[in-house]
Amino acid sequence: MSDDPASTAGSDADSEGTAGGSPARDIAALRTVADYQFGAGAGTTLFPTDERFEIRRSTGGRPRQVHTEDTRLVSYGVDGRFTLGIAGGRRLLDLPEPANRVVVDDESEPFVRDGKNVFAKFVCDVDAAIRPGDEVLVVDERGELLAVGRAELSADGIADFDSGMAVKVREGIDD
Repeated sequence: MSDDPASTAGSDADSEGTAGGSPARDIAALRTVADYQFGAGAGTTLFPTDERFEIRRSTGGRPRQVHTEDTRLVSYGVDGRFTLGIAGGRRLLDLPEPANRVVVDDESEPFVRDGKNVFAKFVCDVDAAIRPGDEVLVVDERGELLAVGRAELSADGIADFDSGMAVKVREGIDD
């Protein structure tokens, strides 16, 4: 697989063609996936119409990662779902609470910032819609982003259990 950028997408009016389709169509499709995965409004929150994005593609032309000028927002998996980068997580904080959030207590905050996993006993609150395998934002009690990762338990499981891994952290803000 190649990491060579195959396209750059700007506003929806951009119609530069590439092997994988036009960047404007790609970004529109990625917005739709984000709305489905993270909730209404997530697509335009992650990919605003007034910003340019670099879409890195697989050798087959499928979008693999979406970058801004300085960092990775998301990776696009073969399962059709996003995995968040810290920059993408920061953008999703603009969605109304508690969307996609797992709130941890102050005791575990330094560990989560460093990219350590979240255990159920340290969770204070959780979005009731979270299911195992969902991409989540791990935040502190003040609502500040600490990490992004994948939920290992449902919201009910996270709330009910006093042991076990709640979130497999992919990236902490101090990683």
